[in-house]
Amino acid sequence: MSTGKINVAVENIFPLIKKFLYSDHEIFLRELVSNATDATLKLKHLTNIGEASVEYGNPIIEVKVDKDEKTIRIIDQGLGMTEEEVQKYINEVAFSGAEEFLDKYKDSAKDSGIIGHFGLGFYSAFMVARKVEIITKSFKDEPAVRWECDGSPEFTLTPADKTDRGTEIVLHVAEDSEEFLEENRISQLLAKYNKFMPVPIKFGTTEETLPLPEDAPEDAEAETKTVDNIINNPNPAWTKQPTELEEKDYNSFYRELYPMQFEEPLFHIHLNVDYPFNLTGILYFPRLGQDMNIQKDKIQLYQNQVYVTDNVEGIVPEFLTMLRGVIDSPDIPLNVSRSYLQADGAVKKISSYITRKVADKLKSLFNEDREDFEKKWNDIKVVIEYGMLSEDKFFEKADSFALYPTVDDSYYTFAELQEKIKDSQTDKDGKLIVLYASNKDAQHQYIEAAKAKGYEVLLLDSPIVSHLLQKLETSKENISFVRVDGDNVESLIKKDEEQISKLSDEEKESLKKLLEETIADKSYTVKLEAIDSNAAPFMITQPEFMRRMKEMQATGGGGGMFGMGNMPDMYNVIVNTNSELVNEILSTKTKKKQERLITQSMDLARLSQGLLKGEALTNFVKRSYEMIK
Repeated sequence: MSTGKINVAVENIFPLIKKFLYSDHEIFLRELVSNATDATLKLKHLTNIGEASVEYGNPIIEVKVDKDEKTIRIIDQGLGMTEEEVQKYINEVAFSGAEEFLDKYKDSAKDSGIIGHFGLGFYSAFMVARKVEIITKSFKDEPAVRWECDGSPEFTLTPADKTDRGTEIVLHVAEDSEEFLEENRISQLLAKYNKFMPVPIKFGTTEETLPLPEDAPEDAEAETKTVDNIINNPNPAWTKQPTELEEKDYNSFYRELYPMQFEEPLFHIHLNVDYPFNLTGILYFPRLGQDMNIQKDKIQLYQNQVYVTDNVEGIVPEFLTMLRGVIDSPDIPLNVSRSYLQADGAVKKISSYITRKVADKLKSLFNEDREDFEKKWNDIKVVIEYGMLSEDKFFEKADSFALYPTVDDSYYTFAELQEKIKDSQTDKDGKLIVLYASNKDAQHQYIEAAKAKGYEVLLLDSPIVSHLLQKLETSKENISFVRVDGDNVESLIKKDEEQISKLSDEEKESLKKLLEETIADKSYTVKLEAIDSNAAPFMITQPEFMRRMKEMQATGGGGGMFGMGNMPDMYNVIVNTNSELVNEILSTKTKKKQERLITQSMDLARLSQGLLKGEALTNFVKRSYEMIK
């Protein structure tokens, strides 16, 4: 028997480990199972290259909980340790067995999946245990040893009677951590952190129903047998080559990741790169619709099949955090407890790669089956439009597949749209005016007026459309987006020809004065315009610039810098001087009747824009009934 002090710089390291190194106590199980996996994969590698003359077999890792004894055991059939190795890897903390192993076998061990940081990972055990034992026997022909430590820097090392190869860690659980003696709690942790570890993990047993023989009688009951309860899938889809998988395999893996999600994903993107960094994974586009918030934190980050976090900010560009799936990379620099990302050049490269890969996939889906891509557009546009706004490289690539739908359900790329509308929608100054609606029903009257002129009207209704239009106008030359209800149809795209007004200048001045006296609300500015006599007599519009700035501030940034975020809504009342009704208002002899006609016309215009509410709406309805008596 030997005793000694653990070789650490700080005399009492355990409180430090407990308090600072691992803030989240539950990760002890992740670290210990990772170490067991590590030891198993190391043995596999050594047997493959002929440095270990033992049978690798089909090793498993077993986790056992004994509530009465108050112990948790993690048992592996990996390479085990000799007494000398225990001294080196366990007693010299901060010394990584995995790092030394990788260094020694760096060329041949590149793909053996070694997790690393064995020493520090092992010490996370003291967050939940008052005493820890290691009983281990090396694959080399050397006696087994038992190491014990109660959380002080002293340890004991004695011979053990273990005869089979591998390591057993015994945690004597501390009083303040007895929640971890509940099977459900351990089950939950294994499912969270170890669901896709590369070595089978056993936790208890389960009953399996055997299939009935073909000639079994109808009332025969199927037999059951007790089998190991293997809680993980050691070969998840992302570890395979895309050529090995079919669509059903990707969909099946999606259900494995999100068992409560019943909708199939729209499509997937398989990531697989080994230079200049190592990264694999599968990203899925779910049906997103218009919601930009609900989907966040659905991408899981792994390191060599060990779950780390579902906060992938920094690794995955912000606009893709609405997707789902898995990213696995040993090159992602995490702090020692894997709890946060460390700033690093590799992270930027990974983020750029993922952006490029997603853009390339979207382009190929568009090229391969445009009709299907158009059908899915409304479910994926929020991600693509957000990407165009936030990532310049994605914006450039998206030019070939981003779609601009019309109110009549036609879809154009930007180049196709330009070609389609350049003859009819170029104004007198040579600027291309793109008309759009944000709500087909609310803006129906304006859409119909624009279509009657032969104009194409887009339907752009995502929550970030104001920001996107601003970006497009600054990135493209000589183009302007105008919502169809931003002005009367004649003024939306100003041409050289001008309508002649039926009213003289004196009549216009008299009419304007009368209108402004009757429409006392300061949020409405009266504008007299000579429009086609069949157009609406009164129309309410909201200037594009002001409305857009307010919308941009409402969805984050933009409008505030112009001081418009908190300003009240301002509207134009466009009065058609060529309308018969307007002529009637002007020629009516009594002031009372003039005011009633103006108020009724104004309320009808407000009603068509959803602006007539409360007492004004009640009065309008009452007045309307009186008029038809």
